[in-house]
Amino acid sequence: MVQVSAGVAHDCDVLVVGGGIVGLSTAYAISRAAPGTRVTVLEKEAGAARHQTGRNSGVIHSGIYYRPGSLKARYAVKGAAEMVKFCAEYGVAHAVTGKLIVATERAELPRLHALVQRGRENGIPVRELGAAQIGEYEPEVRGLAAIHVGTTGVCDFAGVARQLGEASGAEIRYGARVERIDRRPERGVAVLTARGDVVRGRVLVNCAGLYCDEIARLAGDEPGMRIVPFRGEYYELARRELVRGLVYPVPDPAFPFLGVHLTRGIDGGVHIGPNAVPALAREGYGWGVVRPRELAGTLAWPGAWALARRHWRYGGGELRRSVSKRAFTAAVRRLLPAVTEADLVPAAAGVRAQAVLRDGSLVDDFLIKEGARTVHVLNAPSPAATASLPIGREVARRALEMLGSV
Repeated sequence: MVQVSAGVAHDCDVLVVGGGIVGLSTAYAISRAAPGTRVTVLEKEAGAARHQTGRNSGVIHSGIYYRPGSLKARYAVKGAAEMVKFCAEYGVAHAVTGKLIVATERAELPRLHALVQRGRENGIPVRELGAAQIGEYEPEVRGLAAIHVGTTGVCDFAGVARQLGEASGAEIRYGARVERIDRRPERGVAVLTARGDVVRGRVLVNCAGLYCDEIARLAGDEPGMRIVPFRGEYYELARRELVRGLVYPVPDPAFPFLGVHLTRGIDGGVHIGPNAVPALAREGYGWGVVRPRELAGTLAWPGAWALARRHWRYGGGELRRSVSKRAFTAAVRRLLPAVTEADLVPAAAGVRAQAVLRDGSLVDDFLIKEGARTVHVLNAPSPAATASLPIGREVARRALEMLGSV
């Protein structure tokens, strides 16, 4: 049994669980705000950024999609500018490319116009385009109308995460899966790792991503949500000359997913995707990856069933595109008519850690909660990589305030 023992020195002041971009940004922010604070990061993998951070489109989001005043809107807009500056300062590969959001059906035009207004409310410069003007940016893309968002870019988020870890000065322990947590409000927090090490800290910060709800419960806090994992499947475009930059459909406001989009990455390759299908494990990067305990946990959560009942029609379309390359290609051809099935080469998938409430509601904003000596980041999917520097500062602020009061 792991315990916080009276009279035993703490190994660190702040113990961060999770070596993705949010956890490492938090360590970096602590070192900037309070030099000398001892920070230890526990990451279960052999290196940083092995999951959400390293398995996404690599897009620096502008913040145009998010409700004005929300954390996502504020942190994405601020974070995008800071991410470009960070990449330039530390020599991390990046480019500010701009992107198109394209309406291909008349029913999408009101939503496109609403995005223009939302962008302006969020302080984002937006240019409206007619059908003929789309070709100025993307000659092979077709649509009825579009908007151009100049502040969108791409970068190597895994590289950013590694640089954050190095610059933070934190002790980063890889291969340190958390098995047990003993929290004593009067003493601190002790964590037992799978290797048998016990690490003691004064404050625990939970940035465990796909496992953040489980870490919260291990610490003795009920998070009030569960992570329901959604796999995003990608293809790479064989004829990369068909796409110059970034092209997105008009998103469905009922979902946090942005739809299948075209992304020319920092390496020059063009990724197409993702769709969004239920994963059968928290790290279920393919249909063949099934973890019965994790799947049972998802199915036992009432919110998962409520979500399925509410959105079965949308989900059915996503499943069809998952199992049928022809259906996936048809979705892409709405934006890029020249593409064929032969142009799509399977690429690595990602899994989104989506928080779902008991009533089936998808948590729409970033969610950060506090417990005794604990700060939990409970919902930080896209655009969390873009927003990681402001998120890290906010989590660091809470942890340091907590540190000062114990």
